[in-house]
Amino acid sequence: MEWHVSDAQSLAIIDREIGDHLFSPAEYEIVRRVVYATADFEYKSLIRFSNQAMQSGAAALAARTTIVVDVPMVQVGIAPHIQNKFANPVYCSMEAITRPQREKTQAAWGIETLARRYPEGIFVVGQAQTALTALVELIESEEIKPALVIGTPSGFVGVDAAKARLNDSMIPHIRVDGRKGSAVVAVAIVNGLVDLAWQAYGQENRNIG
Repeated sequence: MEWHVSDAQSLAIIDREIGDHLFSPAEYEIVRRVVYATADFEYKSLIRFSNQAMQSGAAALAARTTIVVDVPMVQVGIAPHIQNKFANPVYCSMEAITRPQREKTQAAWGIETLARRYPEGIFVVGQAQTALTALVELIESEEIKPALVIGTPSGFVGVDAAKARLNDSMIPHIRVDGRKGSAVVAVAIVNGLVDLAWQAYGQENRNIG
């Protein structure tokens, strides 16, 4: 990874405090990014990676797969990094043109609309639990088959169930178990994955370009 010299001391502290772990090198880089972004070491025990999550996500990024996010904070946090690497399109659920629905939030209805448009996309839900629930329902009904889902919303009502259903879905995903999570965590995960994918596929993409 490319870090500024000023980050070295912080990263050394993170490595020392995390200590032994069972993550793969690529997974550990994601965990390290999240801890760096949040200064919260509890994420070491909360972040979960499904089988093939890293591989599927990196390959989808390299293929310039469309990315759909739930809130503008995630879009703003990842767009510059994406544009400097693979230049994937990034769309936000809050900007999707939808018809009003009382029983759904704007984030949920927006992500549902975009998911139907990009059924094999990369989906990043950093804040809106309702958006994650809507996404999982589309996965369970086999209307969409995402390349990767990143689910990190926090909350007290329904968030545990949504994350558990994501775990049961067999879709490649990275999630944060329990009540914790945030858009900041989602951004750290995406940007870390972009860097890992660029290491693996960047030269190939430069040659193609």
